[in-house]
Amino acid sequence: MKKYLGIALLAIVVSCKSTKGTLSETRATAALTAEKIIENHYKTKRDFKTLYIKADVSYEDNKQSQHANAELKIKRDEKILISIRVLGITMAKGLITPTEVKYYDKLNGKFFEGDYTTLSKWLGTDLDFFKLQNILLGQAMDDLTKGRYKATIEDQLYKLELLNPKGTQKDFYFEASQFLAKKQDIEQPAKNRMLHVTYPNYKEYPEMALPSEVKIEAFDNQKKTSISIEYNSATFNEEISFPYSAPDGYERVNID
Repeated sequence: MKKYLGIALLAIVVSCKSTKGTLSETRATAALTAEKIIENHYKTKRDFKTLYIKADVSYEDNKQSQHANAELKIKRDEKILISIRVLGITMAKGLITPTEVKYYDKLNGKFFEGDYTTLSKWLGTDLDFFKLQNILLGQAMDDLTKGRYKATIEDQLYKLELLNPKGTQKDFYFEASQFLAKKQDIEQPAKNRMLHVTYPNYKEYPEMALPSEVKIEAFDNQKKTSISIEYNSATFNEEISFPYSAPDGYERVNID
């Protein structure tokens, strides 16, 4: 069940009616303050209320690998519905809101309902609805205006390093054109945990620039989980429904 949970919860996120090309990015050269980098990142246009996405998802951990198709419906800041299909058959569905996570696995006849504690523990960092939404939209996971950061240039990207991390080190990397996120690293050295998110490239749409791929790696001691999400198509600002109901007779489970 955990492999489908990983795919479903993190494959949460492009046909616009026309095909869009890969967005050109710029290398960081001139030094900027942390405040200026943060300001530029949040100036990037993100103009949508709903988003419907089709994606290809790959999942791998120490024991298994899985490939599937995903359909994702987002009502911005309110809810995300994910359907996972293999060979056209729905194998799992999940509904995520700011307060809860619901999920069922048709293959094993099981379902899960709870908050973000389990998902946070599994990925080794505190997560909530808005952080997940940000990750999948290519936005900094945290609200950068609420922290203090050191600004440098590393690998031709602008880097923000959290000052006074208190056990959790956070680094954010941006290209220099629209200040789109390129990498996000969250690490808890004392617990030997790390979450590493990368965005190889973006596509430009009238509503916003979206990642064309998100790569996620979660490390917990000797365990590694890798998820790759390739966005195939996206439709913005259409009326969409969010049907979810766990089938009768399924077994409720706790995920450790």
